[in-house]
Formats: sequence, structure tokens, C-alpha cells
Amino acid sequence: MKIFRLTLAAALLTAGTLAATSAQAQAPLKIGYTDVQYVLAQMPESKQIESDLKAYNSQLENQLKSKTSELETKYKAYQAGEATMTDIVKADKQKELQGMQQSIQEFQQSAQQSLQQKQQTLLKPALDKLQKNIDLVADENGFTYVFNSDGGGSPLLLHAPKDGDISDMVLKKMGITPGANTPVVRQPTPAPNTTPAPKTPTKTKVKTK
Repeated sequence: MKIFRLTLAAALLTAGTLAATSAQAQAPLKIGYTDVQYVLAQMPESKQIESDLKAYNSQLENQLKSKTSELETKYKAYQAGEATMTDIVKADKQKELQGMQQSIQEFQQSAQQSLQQKQQTLLKPALDKLQKNIDLVADENGFTYVFNSDGGGSPLLLHAPKDGDISDMVLKKMGITPGANTPVVRQPTPAPNTTPAPKTPTKTKVKTK
């Protein structure tokens, strides 16, 4: 499985500021940053999100296996009876097999999109909770701006003092004890079909007298 990159979190929490300015205009500028991946991975919600995504992914995998199995069964039946089929029946069977194969390809594409939408839906409550607590920590500690130090491969901050990292403060605000080993949330992806779909036979032209 591929590492679950919380791309939605980066999209929502890296553009601009994460906390509204609470200090007066005359107050000195104070900038903080947090690693969104680090905080999200330690939130209790992350385990449930991973579990729900795995369950949803299993449903998609089972549907894919069912469709593939049905195609293989029909293809074997076609091969077994091909010799005795008339040209019209043969052409109809070929068309059916080709349609089933196309349906499987379309399902694989829609399954990926569906899994991403499911991920976003499950993440939203956790992201809303994180945003609320970031705002609270920023206001209570006088941070004018807070940035995300995890830019999904392109960090927003290239250098920053350690005392500006408020990740652990955000975790404590949510009642979570920061852990030394951050669990990794993984994103399940529909497993590729290891059994190649049978090739649909070349369409035979119907003979006419």
C-alpha cells in the first residue's frame, strides 16, 4: 500500500495563514508553524479513518473481483462453444465480452475517484477539529501567523527555529500526549487485478450471401 499522504490537509491548511491575527497592530509579529501530518497521525480519529478506508477499499476490491470472475467465466464458455457458434451468435458474444472488459476498466477508474472522495469526507471532521485547536493555540500564545511545515514534498518553511513549532501544543490542547513514534496512516488503494483479463476475440464479420 502506498503511504497515505493527507493531500486534503495540505490543500486546506497550507495556503495562507492558519490562524487569524489576534494581536493588536502594534504587537510584534510572531510566526509559528506546525507539521499537519505529525498532528493528524496522532489524533485518535486517524485510526478510525484508516479502518473505514480499508473497509471501503475492500468493498471496491470485491466488486472488481466479481466483475473479473464473471468475465473470465463467460470467456471460457465462449471458447468452449466457439466452434459450434454461427457467425451471428459469435459476433454477439464477442460484443458482450468486449463490453464487459470496458466496464471493468471504467470501474477501476471510478473506484479510485470514489476512494478519494471517501477519504475527503472522513478527513473533514478531523481537519475542522485541528483548525479549531490551531486557532486556540495561536491566540493563547500570541502567534500572528501559523504555517504548515509539511508541504507534501515541498515544505512551506525551509528553515525555522524549533521554538516556533506548536505541533505538540496543538496535540496537548486536544488532550493528546505527543508520542515519540508517530503512527503512519496509510491509504488503501484498489489492488490491481493480478489475473489479466482474457483477451476478447477479434470480431468476426458476418458473412452475407
